[in-house]
Amino acid sequence: MTVRTPDPESGWMNDDELALVRRRVPMLYVEAIPVRVDASGKVEHLGVLLRADNQGVMTRSFVSGRVQYGESIRDALLRHLEKDLGTMAFPALPQALSPFTVAEFSPMPGSGLFDSRQHAVALEFIVPVAGECNPRQDALEITWLTPQQALDPDLLEELEGGRGHVLRTAIGHLGLWP
Repeated sequence: MTVRTPDPESGWMNDDELALVRRRVPMLYVEAIPVRVDASGKVEHLGVLLRADNQGVMTRSFVSGRVQYGESIRDALLRHLEKDLGTMAFPALPQALSPFTVAEFSPMPGSGLFDSRQHAVALEFIVPVAGECNPRQDALEITWLTPQQALDPDLLEELEGGRGHVLRTAIGHLGLWP
């Protein structure tokens, strides 16, 4: 959930205002797991991002970001896909946009999904991408994994904030359990 690179065109609050609101109101996010599909539409690979935090700690995560005031879910999702994967990723959003799950992140340690900064709710999407993904901003690289590789316990542990649970849910939603 951590947004590490300030967006100069954020269209809403400065850092102090955002910190105040985060302490009082749940924040709405969109998150996307990019996937590569074969000619029949079957998912062959799932993508996870490698990121470094302010202390240089490397973690795995998804395409993620806040929904801005007045912004549609579709527009927020497309904005964050372009921000994290580059302009040539060519995401394919369905006409009827529905998350595969809703994830609630708590600022309380010990909760399943954790974000130390805030109480956040994330709409989780699986998004096919057909083009070249060139991570930008704080995303260092995208790693493409088969569903079986994505279930590796070490990889699931690397996913920040408990997102391993979200990835397992995505694999189940897609019917890709080995």
